[in-house]
Amino acid sequence: MKDTIDAPDGIEWLGVSLKTILAPESTGGAMSIVDTVAPIGFSPPRHIHHAEDEIFVILTGEMDVLINGEITRAGPGDAAFVPRGAEHSFLVTGDRPCRHLTILTPGGFERFFNEMAEGNCRIPQDMDVIVESAARHNTEFTGPPLGAD
Repeated sequence: MKDTIDAPDGIEWLGVSLKTILAPESTGGAMSIVDTVAPIGFSPPRHIHHAEDEIFVILTGEMDVLINGEITRAGPGDAAFVPRGAEHSFLVTGDRPCRHLTILTPGGFERFFNEMAEGNCRIPQDMDVIVESAARHNTEFTGPPLGAD
């Protein structure tokens, strides 16, 4: 079985498929939910969201989740809560992509992914553009992806 998001309004950035299934416009800005499929070995740079709490709900696959220096393995049926202000990242492990719901409260950060996909931004080549966009979305990068150090 292949884990994909086959939706006309889904996007792809850095090999990760993302589809906003609950937009902040539908919740009065209170939250958003993004259906995400990340490939084996994918890890975003360590970062902090200053305005949002983030929850990962794992549907398939596995990931190691880093929150404030502690790593926890999460698999199907598990959830990880990242409070705003916490440095975090994740690394997709195992033998299949990781499909997870990314829940953001309040909603709005998913627009960062849209900007990155539209601009076809690459890491590390376009980090200046990525850092500038992240700052507009109340996020700062604090270190390398998991497995890169």
